[in-house]
Amino acid sequence: MDFKRHIETAWNLTLGNVVSLILMTLVMVAVSSLTLGILAPVTMAGYTQSLLQLMRNGREPKVQDLFSHMNLFLPLLGFGIAVFVATAIGFMLLFLPGIIVVVAVTFCCIYMMPLMTDKNMGIVDAVKESYAMGKSGELVDHVVVVIIFMAISMIGGTVFIGVLFTQPLATLFLLSTYEEKISTTPPPAPRQP
Repeated sequence: MDFKRHIETAWNLTLGNVVSLILMTLVMVAVSSLTLGILAPVTMAGYTQSLLQLMRNGREPKVQDLFSHMNLFLPLLGFGIAVFVATAIGFMLLFLPGIIVVVAVTFCCIYMMPLMTDKNMGIVDAVKESYAMGKSGELVDHVVVVIIFMAISMIGGTVFIGVLFTQPLATLFLLSTYEEKISTTPPPAPRQP
């Protein structure tokens, strides 16, 4: 996997659309905060799809895109609560189990959101396919994708203003790797009746 190309693609798209991306990220963070995180997963779904359209078609992201996948509200809320509970239990036991839960969920579910919005997959199928995409190809490549994505996200998370720039950068980097993965990953096997 050509990480330099993926980072350059994400960087160029972020700089080329910096105003609309910062505005959209700011609204997403505000909505997520004001709703105490309840709308965070579903606005992230709209955010992901909007950035995927930017990458594929050059379509400028719009704030209303954040609410374009409200049909995913209940599944994503349930998934978010399950991950939150598992992480909280991990951090209550000791610090390390909490970190392990966060890394494991990120490792297994990193492509879940693009699969749900792009391929209209259900949450279970998206998690399975995300895990399969991570396992396909070189495992080291997938580990590096997870590390770069988490590093960019964490760097921005240290300063509020930083999130406004690093969130779109991290998401575009992830979507660039997603595009490469779906072009090389065979389609999922059809379900048995």
